[in-house]
Amino acid sequence: MEKFKTLTSTCVPMPFQDVDTDQIIPARFLKATTREGFGDNLFCDWRFDENGEPKSDFVLNDPTYQGQVLVAGRNFGCGSSREHAAWAISDYGFRVVVSSFFADIFKNNALNNGLLPVQVSEEFLQQLFDAIGKDPETEVTVNLEEEEISIPSAGVSESFEINAYKKYCLQNGYDDIDFLISKKDEIESFEKERTI
Repeated sequence: MEKFKTLTSTCVPMPFQDVDTDQIIPARFLKATTREGFGDNLFCDWRFDENGEPKSDFVLNDPTYQGQVLVAGRNFGCGSSREHAAWAISDYGFRVVVSSFFADIFKNNALNNGLLPVQVSEEFLQQLFDAIGKDPETEVTVNLEEEEISIPSAGVSESFEINAYKKYCLQNGYDDIDFLISKKDEIESFEKERTI
């Protein structure tokens, strides 16, 4: 996975609450055996009409909004536990999702796949939506080391929490297997010294 340190990016606003994993990636697209290509069908039923044509009123089809940060309403990623939801968001090009609340399973799936879920207060989320509404070029800076998200143009920032192990993995570009491999020498040393 790509290492995550600090990201500054414009945002794509999606102020819908209770977005579930079937809306993120519909079940009919879960037949693939690799993680690639899921971004093509991210929010498919919202992005395209019955003829496969892009819906002009959906934010991902609006060139006004670009960036690596998806800003979502409360309770993002609820519903079934499909890991493909995190795959689709990452494959589309997002590195961060900001919301005031994430479903636990989605949050863990995101962290396991290099996608950073940043949980903020309702007040900060609304400030971010307002700033983007006034200026689509509004940027946010997400500093993983400091566990802080800021809106530089508005002069506001807020702390967020992240599991220390997942933070370490994101900073080093590790999934769980990569982490174990990075400890190979220590594991082998322990095994040599261990008495049976």
